Amino acid sequence: MAAGTASAVSSRHMNRSSLVAALAGALLFGSVAAAQTDDLPFTRQIAVGGTIAGSLEASTATAGVPAAAMVEALQAFATSIDFGRDVRDGDRFHVRYEQTFTLEGVPIGTGRVIWAELRTTAKGTLAIHRFRTRDGAERFWLANGQGAAPPSMRLPVEIVSISSGFGLRADPFDQPPPPPTAGKSGAMGGPMRTPPGPPPGLKPGTITGETPLASSGGSSSYGRPTPGPSPYGNWQQAPRVTRSLFMHEGVDLVAPAGTPVRAAADGVVIGAAPNGRYGNWIRIDHAGKLTTVYGHLSGFAPDIVAGTKVSRGDVIGFVGSTGRSTGAHLHFELLADGKPVNPITHPETRRGVLRGPDLDRLRKQVAQSLAERDREAAVAASFRD
Repeated sequence: MAAGTASAVSSRHMNRSSLVAALAGALLFGSVAAAQTDDLPFTRQIAVGGTIAGSLEASTATAGVPAAAMVEALQAFATSIDFGRDVRDGDRFHVRYEQTFTLEGVPIGTGRVIWAELRTTAKGTLAIHRFRTRDGAERFWLANGQGAAPPSMRLPVEIVSISSGFGLRADPFDQPPPPPTAGKSGAMGGPMRTPPGPPPGLKPGTITGETPLASSGGSSSYGRPTPGPSPYGNWQQAPRVTRSLFMHEGVDLVAPAGTPVRAAADGVVIGAAPNGRYGNWIRIDHAGKLTTVYGHLSGFAPDIVAGTKVSRGDVIGFVGSTGRSTGAHLHFELLADGKPVNPITHPETRRGVLRGPDLDRLRKQVAQSLAERDREAAVAASFRD
């Protein structure tokens, strides 16, 4: 095996000082050809593990993982676990990251996490794996094939309780009147009246004649009503209520009045003002392809005016009930190329899911990563023994 190849292979298993010494010696004694030094600087993968004390971020930094390299991994973990509630002192972590070094062993760049695992008391084991799909996109995935990276667009409130979904619905201002309230006796519509008894000469539970009830044609005292006034009072069928339907081009997210409303993604405010049935309304453009709309706000956050640049998660306003609204909630719309789409099911608001060949390749990669981790743990244990 060529010296350069040997160095490349061994670089994954040697510590930094040993690797630098080996490369320096090879260069000094001429065992590495001048042409092969073009491969420097070099990149290696480093695996670290430990026990959490304080926070995952601080613990991985203490173990040697560059803080900048952990940012993306922490964001990926945060989509599945609550760091404040679910991660505790004594939980375990394992991180494999990739870092580039100069010949002298000085890190170059921020590095990047290849995969990471959390073993928690509260939530069990959770791992994220960097994986490149067939379309060339590289991001973190859970071992089951569910996307670990946060979706590019978030919902604007922290709930979610949806009072009205996307699509056709009845006009909430065109509802039938409520049923009559119970009277003092508990009967609907007023005091309870004694029900009338059967006509004279008819035993309870019987029908006059032998004609079935459904076809009695009004001949039965208890069948279809006979012409003329009823002996049991002036009862009549209530008129049928016609309810109009209209297209609800967004979703209504229930939240208490005053709840902060946050920008769904980075963008530019193109409108923030009272706007008819929307009440206090904000419209944000996201890179020219997607647009979000926020309605019925009680008010706007400071400096939210047309032309303001906002970042994902910035507070832009507050839940209210202005405009054509029946109660405190946020009306939220998502438009793709100017056309309303369902913001709950749109790919930009959901984590991806791998299927088919991509899922098969991820599973193989996960198995290889775990096997490598176990081999390294066995080697480390043998040295301790």
